[in-house]
Amino acid sequence: MSAASCLLTEDQFLCSICLDVFTDPVAIPCGHNFCKTCITQHWNVNVPSQCPNCKKVFNTRPELQINTFISEMAAQFRQSAQQKTELGKTEAEIQQMIQKRELKIQEIKHSVELSEEDADREIADGVYVFTALKESVERRMNELMHTIKEKQRKTEKQAEGFIKELEQEISELKKRSTEVEQLSRSEDHLHLLQSFRTLNTAPPTRNWTGVRVSSPSHEGTVRRAVNQLEETLSEQMKKLLTEAELKRVQQSAVDVTLDPDTAHPKLILSDDGKQVKLGDVRKNLPDNPERFDRWANVLSKQSFSSGRFYYEVQVEGKTKWDLGVARESINRKGSITLTPQDGYWTICLSNENKYKACANPSVRLSLKSQPQKVGVFVDYEEGLVSFYDVDAAALIYSFTGCCFTEKLYPFFSPSPNEGGKNSAPLIISPVNHTE
Repeated sequence: MSAASCLLTEDQFLCSICLDVFTDPVAIPCGHNFCKTCITQHWNVNVPSQCPNCKKVFNTRPELQINTFISEMAAQFRQSAQQKTELGKTEAEIQQMIQKRELKIQEIKHSVELSEEDADREIADGVYVFTALKESVERRMNELMHTIKEKQRKTEKQAEGFIKELEQEISELKKRSTEVEQLSRSEDHLHLLQSFRTLNTAPPTRNWTGVRVSSPSHEGTVRRAVNQLEETLSEQMKKLLTEAELKRVQQSAVDVTLDPDTAHPKLILSDDGKQVKLGDVRKNLPDNPERFDRWANVLSKQSFSSGRFYYEVQVEGKTKWDLGVARESINRKGSITLTPQDGYWTICLSNENKYKACANPSVRLSLKSQPQKVGVFVDYEEGLVSFYDVDAAALIYSFTGCCFTEKLYPFFSPSPNEGGKNSAPLIISPVNHTE
């Protein structure tokens, strides 16, 4: 039966009335087969009884008997169809599994590529730092050698001077010795009497008893040079590492624009959304939930909930400002405290040269120079917010161990104008990667 079923087609097991696989198939006298329910309902509606296929009319409704052969074959076909359907589902599931694994392979390869890029950058940074440090060591070594050789040169020059003077005295003494010897042998008594007083005394010479050519002391020279080198390398290493770090975080630069829907009504935003300053007139704007209503603050349009991002803000010419990031759920109405507990990670300038990190408690920052451009870097998963003096390639401050669970928005506050002293805008600048 199974061999025969392989020769049968799907059409042979379809009822011509319901167009589905036979259910309880019956054969009528003309030889055509139908589902028992289908032909019964057909004849109940259509009188006299007639074959739907060949139109043969039966004066007496035929007695319907289940065609066991067709029934078994239909059951097998139905089972086969179900198995094919299940196989189709299995095949689809397998294809989906294959696709997922192919995507995972692509993801892993991409991760390896990113890791390789990171490794190449790290190697390049390492080569840059160590080459610079090596050059500093070589420079200090050359300076040390020059110092020691210069001391030796002065010693040699002093010794040469002494030797030259001694040789001149020896020459004078030899000349006097010759004259004295000749005079002592002279038979000219008158000449002896005339020359005796002059030649009886030695020519004037230096007292060389206390004269010494001492070897120059190099005691502590190497130690002092090493100590100086250590201090220089320590400072240079900090600078080089920060330069390399800044160069690396600049790779995460994003495009940031200001969101006018969050801006305090006195703030003036540029058309391109890159500059903000405080105006004198409070504009009549909708008091939507996103807008700051008391403090002159504004957020960016862009938010970040994963990964790393970096942007730079020009603060040149300002005497007060606040910069950083804020979480989405911050309070924007009434009095605001800029602390991490309240959802703000910021640094600020006040009184022209007083910098602080707005932690709890706040941290006074001692900076060697006043930043003209501040870089802000966030690593969401690492819980890190860092601020950089871009021009000096120096780290200003880092918030570490932060726990971010919401969207973060870049935060800006140009602060009051202070009679025009602080009227310069905060400007979101394009990132020019550190060389």
